Amino acid sequence: MDDFLADLPAYVTAIGQTLYIVLISIVVSGVLGLVLGVALAVTRRGGLLSNPTLFTVLNVIVNIVRPIPFIIFVTAIAPLTIAVLGTYIGPSAATFALSLSAAFAVSRIVEQNLLAVEPGVLEAARAAGASPLRIIVTVLIPEGLGPLILGYTFLFVGIVDMSAQVGLIGGGGLGDYAITYGIQRSNYEVVYITVATIIVIVQVGQFAGNRLARVALRR
Repeated sequence: MDDFLADLPAYVTAIGQTLYIVLISIVVSGVLGLVLGVALAVTRRGGLLSNPTLFTVLNVIVNIVRPIPFIIFVTAIAPLTIAVLGTYIGPSAATFALSLSAAFAVSRIVEQNLLAVEPGVLEAARAAGASPLRIIVTVLIPEGLGPLILGYTFLFVGIVDMSAQVGLIGGGGLGDYAITYGIQRSNYEVVYITVATIIVIVQVGQFAGNRLARVALRR
């Protein structure tokens, strides 16, 4: 415990880095994934903006990128990360890679939840003369909001997990802290404290997501 108290500033810094990585990544990947997911949902055959060619291209891209293990993905896009940020190490580089990787997972969550929206609701909006863009913004997304929030909550848990993995490549955060101050020093007390901290972060995010989803579903 004395060692942990001595390294307490590093622990606090690691928590801040993890929250930075997770919150920025969830916002950026959430927006990018929403756009891509909506595009997948509306361009498929019979969709609001049916375009089988565009759908096929987007679908293939998502199918290629989404299964790539995160650690391999981070390494593969290192040249892009360096070109954009000037480095592939540190919290900002980890956030960049994590946002891109998670966006493809988000796109599938969005697509699946939007496809579950009752077609009759969309047809009613069409019959009322609403444009496809208006239907997407005012009908399709709001109707799928509750399930989407639950999907994003699931994503939050995954991003917390991936934020710990970037510690293996010097990405900062709790994963890096556990490796540097715990595993490399054979101090497993630090590892257990780190695990407990990650569990707390996940539980808070899960609780908040569930509450928001219930509010949305009651609308």
